[in-house]
Amino acid sequence: MEKAIILLSGGLDSATCLAIAQAEQFECYALSFDYGQRHECELQAARKIAATSEVAEHIVIKIDLRLWGGSALTDDIAVPEAGSSTGIPATYVPARNLIFLSFATGWAETLNARDIFIGVNSVDYSGYPDCRPQFINAFSECARVATTAADEGWEFNIHSPLQQLNKAEIIRAGLNLGVDYSLTHSCYNPDESGLACGKCDSCALRHQGFLDAGVADPTKYS
Repeated sequence: MEKAIILLSGGLDSATCLAIAQAEQFECYALSFDYGQRHECELQAARKIAATSEVAEHIVIKIDLRLWGGSALTDDIAVPEAGSSTGIPATYVPARNLIFLSFATGWAETLNARDIFIGVNSVDYSGYPDCRPQFINAFSECARVATTAADEGWEFNIHSPLQQLNKAEIIRAGLNLGVDYSLTHSCYNPDESGLACGKCDSCALRHQGFLDAGVADPTKYS
């Protein structure tokens, strides 16, 4: 089996991405980040998903993006409610996917893996610039020229299978592959017990996705 790195946040999209990679017969290595986010819920979810999905290995890397903040997820900035933002919302973490994919590339090169999966989406999403196809395409070339791939004549395949799917389509695809969405966490602003707020952009997109897919939303909201 070919090896692949899967960026696993613990959310709905990344869990679906992992299931797709496994369905394509990749040996999956899951990579998550403790990056200074304001809550542990998504990391707890990532660990549960990795454990139940029988990945080859799951690594959680600790980095501290709170050192410079600049996001409602890593700084003392209020999380906006759905529909209240114009332009790029305060929940955007500067260059997060660029940072995460760089780590994934390093691990992939060490494992002699050529494939990296990331659950970015540019249909039902919050407008983050590092979720767009232009970024994924540019990073693929960057990864090639920055590694031994440039001298050895190969390249990384950066898979973004959810890129052009809406949330309902993602959910249906995941359910067909056996994804247990009750294990996933999407909320930007959960309460102290870990219940989703039901008000942030991520909660709104998730809940609408289940409605549009015609299936029950397993999320527990506060």
